[in-house]
Amino acid sequence: MLTNDDGIHAPGLRALDRCFRRAGHQVFVVAPLTEQSAVGHAVTLSAPLRVKQIRDEGFQGYGISGTPVDCVKIGLNSILSPGPDLVVSGINSGANVGVDILYSGTVAAATEAALAGIPALAVSIDDFHPTDLKAHAEFVARFLERIDSDSCPPKRVLNLNFPRGGLREVKGLQICLQTQSVYNDWYEKRTDPRGNEYYWLSGEIPPENLEGGTDRDLLTRGYATLTPLRFDFSDRELIAGLEQTWSPPLLSPPD
Repeated sequence: MLTNDDGIHAPGLRALDRCFRRAGHQVFVVAPLTEQSAVGHAVTLSAPLRVKQIRDEGFQGYGISGTPVDCVKIGLNSILSPGPDLVVSGINSGANVGVDILYSGTVAAATEAALAGIPALAVSIDDFHPTDLKAHAEFVARFLERIDSDSCPPKRVLNLNFPRGGLREVKGLQICLQTQSVYNDWYEKRTDPRGNEYYWLSGEIPPENLEGGTDRDLLTRGYATLTPLRFDFSDRELIAGLEQTWSPPLLSPPD
């Protein structure tokens, strides 16, 4: 099953669809009808979801009037039977590294699949306007042939990012940690054609804050990066510290 957050007409998704079909895979596309970038793990609760079949130039898929996570949920529970062996989300226009994974609809879609017990891969490229992703899609197909999903622990996501440029320019694939550095954000104050003020979010991760060998650092230096992700946010170190601090406990069980 293919999905994304750039929408069902996005070039990255179409490139994967063509490549996987040529390789003989049975492919189902369930993706948002419109761009849903940076919606994170949002789900639609207060509006109906519409499903539209999209067919054009040899392509067919289901367009969903919701978020990437909506697409995975409805795909797994209502549209596809039996469910897929694998969910691939992407190829996203724009990298998803570091803190981006918390905002990314691309990663969220893969995460939803992983939480449902299905092997999942999120794929992105460090370019907001990629033109030809055929070679990158073919790399993804070869990459998946090398991965033994049975060797990966359950409820994990593999997060693959390509650097900007053609695949031949990539220096190699590095398995790495995500950077812990965060964005320095700012809002640009602008004026629309009618004279009304509005704000546009901008931000960057200061290069001097990047830890060497992490995803953002390696991607900037021309390497493709692979980061296995898990979504257990429990801070076990802090739990142990708090247990020592609160001994005896602040609240005791009733007699």
